[in-house]
Amino acid sequence: MSAKHPIISITGSSGAGKTLITNIVQDIFQREKICSVLIEGDSFHCYDRKAMKVAMADAAKQGNPHFTHLHPEANLLNELENLFREYSEAGTGKLRHYVHNEIEADKWGKNLGNFTEWEPLPENTDCLLYEGLHGTIVTDKVDISKYVDLTIGVVPTINLEWIQKLHRDTTSRGYTAAEVTESILQRMPDYVRYLCPQFSRTHVNIQRIPIIDSSNPFSSLNIPSEDEIYAVIRLTLNESDDFQFLKNTLQGAWMVRPDIVVVPGRKLEPALLLIFTTLVRRLMNARREIMRKTQAESASVFPS
Repeated sequence: MSAKHPIISITGSSGAGKTLITNIVQDIFQREKICSVLIEGDSFHCYDRKAMKVAMADAAKQGNPHFTHLHPEANLLNELENLFREYSEAGTGKLRHYVHNEIEADKWGKNLGNFTEWEPLPENTDCLLYEGLHGTIVTDKVDISKYVDLTIGVVPTINLEWIQKLHRDTTSRGYTAAEVTESILQRMPDYVRYLCPQFSRTHVNIQRIPIIDSSNPFSSLNIPSEDEIYAVIRLTLNESDDFQFLKNTLQGAWMVRPDIVVVPGRKLEPALLLIFTTLVRRLMNARREIMRKTQAESASVFPS
């Protein structure tokens, strides 16, 4: 963790809804005039799309039919940890991009499913924002979580997550429903081993729960609407935190426990704007204070 160069991590499975949370945080950055850099977890995969299929086939031949992007060995976690360490210490590091769709292929001049070249992070950023599968992972080789100042878990109920993944991957990523279903089945062991434990290390968890029948997510024709969902938000509180105001501010919200608020789906974005604005401002105030002290110390050593 670093007050001078804070890191925010948004962690969740494929199709969980991380992009919505990322957009909310970036809107806050824009409003608060915070200069940030976004790191996509997919850019730290070991393999491009074609090579990953080969690696999965090889793993299956060796008796592991569940080797997926969730597995640590399918990712450059040492490089990700080094990035977080370097950024927290000096605000520097390097990034690349993974090409998900044709729009990104045109933007970066790379084929679908490939990576761009590594490049230095932009200079003089205020904050690093990570979105991906491994934002708080701890293994016997790496500890990503110790460098993150604010960790956010995105965890819809499993059936809702599958519905969202099916719709996204078939409509915007060119997969068939059968391919997406097979991917879900392959990921389950790694989901349990490597993703779920991360949600016990987060500062905020956002769990969206449908209130319609989603018993068979593989036959669902539509993603449940905002009016068909409730969101459970769990917060790790400081002694000075009091989010009771959410209950009074947001119609239909209620507190289940001092650290858990439930809000109607239509009120999720306003709730998260209130919560994350508070938390982001706290990080930025700490950064400004340490920057002020650093400048004051420098001025005393090298007076004009």
